[in-house]
Amino acid sequence: MASHTVSIVGSGHTKFGRLDALNLEDLIVAVTHEALADAGIGASEVDAVFLGHFNSGMVPDAFASSLIHQASPELRFKPATRCENACASGSAALFAGMAAIQAGQAEVVLVVGAEKMTSNSTEEVTRALAGAGYHNSAEERALSFPQVFAVAAQAYTERYQDPLPAMAAIASKNHNNALANPLAHMHRAMSVEACNTVSDKNPLIAPPLRLSDCSLITDGAAAVVLVSAARARQFQREVAIRGSAHVSDLLPMSARDFLAFEGPQKAMALGLQQAGITTADLDFAEVHDCFTIAELLIYEALGIAPKGQGHRVLDDGTVMRGGALPVNLSGGLKAKGHPVGATGVSMHAISFRQLTGQAADMQLAGAPELSLVFNMGGTGVANYATILEAKRA
Repeated sequence: MASHTVSIVGSGHTKFGRLDALNLEDLIVAVTHEALADAGIGASEVDAVFLGHFNSGMVPDAFASSLIHQASPELRFKPATRCENACASGSAALFAGMAAIQAGQAEVVLVVGAEKMTSNSTEEVTRALAGAGYHNSAEERALSFPQVFAVAAQAYTERYQDPLPAMAAIASKNHNNALANPLAHMHRAMSVEACNTVSDKNPLIAPPLRLSDCSLITDGAAAVVLVSAARARQFQREVAIRGSAHVSDLLPMSARDFLAFEGPQKAMALGLQQAGITTADLDFAEVHDCFTIAELLIYEALGIAPKGQGHRVLDDGTVMRGGALPVNLSGGLKAKGHPVGATGVSMHAISFRQLTGQAADMQLAGAPELSLVFNMGGTGVANYATILEAKRA
């Protein structure tokens, strides 16, 4: 497998939030400049570019791949491709870049993920995101994504137990983690009690989901520079993609057991298997908490807690900062924000910085070596898992 190894050698990341002064092109250009500078290479050395961008009508830029070229005249005529796979569009772009390198078609690839969402109303964003659902069923077509994950929370109660206290603990954890991330959308400490209480500040959005259970509508972009194993040795910082897996499940929820989270489970298991490690070897994870119930189900799909017992790793501190496997030190989608096409790239950029000692206040002690990234599109439909490994001299 060594000959197929792809490494991350640079990253770029805007602040996430309501960025009224910046359009989609501005976001893309900013992270392109930052990632290339971080890697210490010129635009002329890039062989191909891939853009993760969902859009679904949120901006008029339906043909955005070559907006990356606006960052430098030297990017002109480089092959550019936009990748779309719902909320996993960023990882789709990263996997496309990996494939180009593994196929011998490129040695240096720039991957950018970007989304501009906040210029739309909440209703417009909700409608755009619903485009990632199954529209050949009247019942499923009628559900917004908060309503879809509300169905999961209700089903969890019926099959196992009330997940709301655990979901509140996840929200509180991720909000508190975001306080150490200057790039996060929201810097607001929230207690478990506040997250577990319906109030004027924390209303029901889709019962039983509360506002604190839902990720943020956000603008932002992130980028990483990927290189072949042969080129990686030339760079000051390197994080190898030691394992990777992409698993796509059936789109209709009615065709599968939503709570089983089989697609996420298979993707993460395959990624770990390819890397030759277990969850016990991981130092941290960035996972797709689009709604807090999703993070709870991911604990169980990853196998760090039994089915129906995801709360255990919250209760015993496993997934907290300082625990055996901290999850979403960045604040996650919940508090860092979820600019859809940027999310998968952001997870890899943040993890790269953590593994190379560049995470500032987020930095884990003890030089972390291995991490998991899990990015998901839809209701566990498009599932991307990567195992990242710090390479040190």
